[in-house]
Amino acid sequence: MFKKLFNLKPYRKKSPWILHYNAGSCNGCDIEILACLSPKYDLERFGILNNGNPKQSDIFLVTGPVTFRSRERLVELYNQMAEPKVVVAVGSCTCTGGVFRGMYNVEDGIDQYIPVDVYIPGCAATPELIIDGVVKSLEILENKSKSIEVPFKLSANPKETNGIVDRTNMSKKVGQ
Repeated sequence: MFKKLFNLKPYRKKSPWILHYNAGSCNGCDIEILACLSPKYDLERFGILNNGNPKQSDIFLVTGPVTFRSRERLVELYNQMAEPKVVVAVGSCTCTGGVFRGMYNVEDGIDQYIPVDVYIPGCAATPELIIDGVVKSLEILENKSKSIEVPFKLSANPKETNGIVDRTNMSKKVGQ
């Protein structure tokens, strides 16, 4: 009954919250993301807030190459976010591994572990590109359904009990 009266889908993009995660970058992209939040570029004019809680975030903004130490935490944060969610890969290190590609402790891109919706290339990505990518992710967020998207690696199937999805033990460690 509530769904018929109120269609909340168009309002999803009005006030999204971003979860920013540094997977091990040189901080070049992180500085540009902070520049986007400054008054000069003012990313908050789109209603976006930078939030540190994955359970309340809508957009997962990842910077830096995925290392062996950060990949488990990356998948765990992704699993903790509520549906619908959008993943944005910022910088060439996140998209492909960048200058660290092929090193012993670096994976070749974030898309080996979690599904990515928006890629923002560059080393370091400029604030204009980041804002364009986040605005594109708002359009994707509006069109996404609430169906569960699971990571490609390091995840177990979510357990559902009486219509409630339990994500607490969904992330697996590397050796499991």
